[in-house]
Parts: sequence; C-alpha cells; structure tokens
Amino acid sequence: MRCKICGSQSQPAFRGTILGKYDVAYFHCSHCEFLQTEEPYWLEESYSSAISDLDLGPVNRAIWGARIVEGVICSAFDANAKFVDWGGGYGVLTRLMRDRGYDFYWHDAHCPNLFAKAFVADESQSYALLSCFEVFEHFVEPRVEIEKMLKLSSNILFTTELPPNKITSQRDWWYLTPETGQHISIYSSRTLEHLAAQYGLRLMSNGSSLHLLTREPISERRFHAIARDGRIAWLIRKLGRRKLLRPSLLPDDFRTVTGWNVCLPD
Repeated sequence: MRCKICGSQSQPAFRGTILGKYDVAYFHCSHCEFLQTEEPYWLEESYSSAISDLDLGPVNRAIWGARIVEGVICSAFDANAKFVDWGGGYGVLTRLMRDRGYDFYWHDAHCPNLFAKAFVADESQSYALLSCFEVFEHFVEPRVEIEKMLKLSSNILFTTELPPNKITSQRDWWYLTPETGQHISIYSSRTLEHLAAQYGLRLMSNGSSLHLLTREPISERRFHAIARDGRIAWLIRKLGRRKLLRPSLLPDDFRTVTGWNVCLPD
C-alpha cells in the first residue's frame, strides 16, 4: 500500500478488529513513519454520529483550546485579523473565541453547527490562523485535506497524538480507538517534519499532541511555554500585551443575529 504522506511503499504492520467486527490491516511507512489503515470501507458506519459517543472531551477540549489559541495569536499574529476553526464540530471553540474578542469563523464538512451558525467561514477568504483540534487522525487523504486548509491559511495550529516508539498491535496504544473506527491516520514527529518540508513550512511541536505548521516568526520558546500550560496564554494577554485586552464580540454578534442593540454580560 502506498503511503498517503510521502508516496513510499508502506509495509503491513499488524491487524486488528474495528467496530468489533471488521478485520483491518494497518500499514507503516519506514520513510516518513506514517501509520495508516487499509482503505477505510467502514466509515459510513463509524460516522453514523459525527461525534462518537466515546468522545467525552469536546467541551473541555474547546475550553483548553481557546486558551492555547489565544496565546498563539497574542504571540505571533495580528489580533484584529480573521481566524478559522477547521473541523469545528458544534461550534463551541468558535463561540468561545468570539466571546474573547477574536473574529473567529467555523468550518466543518460533517458536523452540524449549533453555536456559531452566523459565522461560517468563507472559503474564498484567507485567515491569519487556522485551528484544527483532533481532526488530522480522521483524514482519509491527509494531503488533500491539508491542501484545502492551506488555501484558507498558511498557519495551522492542530492537535493529534504522536504514537509511542513502536506499535505492534491495537492493544499497544489507546489512541487507535478501534471501537469507533475513526482514527485511521497516525502521524509521528518524522511524519510531521516531512509534511512541513513538503509545504515549505516550519514545524513546532510539544512532542506529544500540540503542533504548529507556520510561516510566522513565532518564538519556539514561547510556543513551548504555551503548549506546556494554557495559563501562559492568560499571562501573555494580561502582562505582556495589555493593549490586546479585547472586548467580547458577543453583544455585536447578538446584534448581527437579531438586529437588537442591547447590553449583554460578557
């Protein structure tokens, strides 16, 4: 099977059971260390619900992600620019970022937008930063999806778990989540380095789950500080960038949606 990242020939790594009934082969690329399943014929069943019942973390992930995204914006981007959350799920992160005063928009091809319906991304526009949390591992064709993202922004802040050094079965790592069948693309540090080189981007990573593909001169030291502790984002905002303390967009958004000019708690 061809590697979907670098095009090299991937070798069979192991087999496992997905959704409790499908015997599926996993393939490993020795060149870029990408791990992928065979062509995922089971996805219609896996995505009978856009967000798996086993995914208990969307709300906490959005709260944590809002702190991280804000720290990265304050460190390297124009806070008055437009931003987009790719694979934005129900729109929680987009709403949180707008509540913090950032002009954020939602994009998701598969999940209903519940909390940011008036703020759908315009794919003809460009955005200063694209956030993409817990989505990369779902890609059937990673490079196709990444190239779609790069049409919107040349800066991609994303999460996906990097695997332990060696995986020889599904039992070796919880993140494969065979119960859902949704995690079909697994990236190592070397995989991400290969992707960065392909697209002429810099890669920054905390070595486990948070990564940034960028063309901006963001400080690696500051990125690692933000990645270690989301509260650093609050300190950057409070101490280092007082002029960036921003009023919530919630009153303006309410006016946009309803036409009413009222004061709302922010």
